[in-house]
Amino acid sequence: MRAYPARFISEPEGGFTVTFRDVPEAITWGEDRPEALSMAGDALETALSTYVDRRLPLPRATKLRRAEALVPLSALGAAKAALYETMRRQGVGKAELARRLDCHLPQIDRLLDLCHSSKLEQVESALAALGKRLLIGVRDAA
Repeated sequence: MRAYPARFISEPEGGFTVTFRDVPEAITWGEDRPEALSMAGDALETALSTYVDRRLPLPRATKLRRAEALVPLSALGAAKAALYETMRRQGVGKAELARRLDCHLPQIDRLLDLCHSSKLEQVESALAALGKRLLIGVRDAA
């Protein structure tokens, strides 16, 4: 599971502002804590997509501190982040991955966009083209 520590700051006028130490670009707000948590996941994936767009390494999540909560990426977002990081480690560009998958470059752009709702099977195929397998696990919610 890929998750980042977040601060949920109770605002005097109501609601919660959510910020991430490791991804300062990700800032959001929700009327209550459940809504703020939902918005936090979206803000996190949107911010991480900008790292991909700029071809920057994704920030590493640091250890959870007091008064923070972990915000995980969605399963699809985590798979796309793994694809992007694998491509970077192997030095495989988008054009090369498109060649290996026999598809067009815009399809690769969508596969790497954490905010685009690609099919998980497509990300799985892309990882396989890089010699990797996608494994999914389940944990207790806490």
